[in-house]
Amino acid sequence: MTRLLIGLVRFYQKFISPLFPPSCRYSPTCSAYMIEALQKHGLKGFLMGLARIGRCHPFVEGGEDPVPDRFSLKRNRQK
Repeated sequence: MTRLLIGLVRFYQKFISPLFPPSCRYSPTCSAYMIEALQKHGLKGFLMGLARIGRCHPFVEGGEDPVPDRFSLKRNRQK
C-alpha cells in the first residue's frame, strides 16, 4: 500500500505539478515530505503528509519542516 501511495505522489510530481507554478511554502516540498513520511512511517506517514498539506497555505510563514523521526502530526519547526 505504501508503494502505491508513493507511486501516486511521484505521478503527481512528474505530470501534474509541472502544470502549475511552485507554491509550496515549506522545504522540503509537500510532495517530497509525503514520500519521505511514507518511507519512514508507512501508512502513518500518509496522515503526516495530509497534515502537512493542510498546513501549507498563504497564511503561514512556511520554512524548513523536515519529516520527524517519530510520528507526529505537528510541525517539526527548524530554526
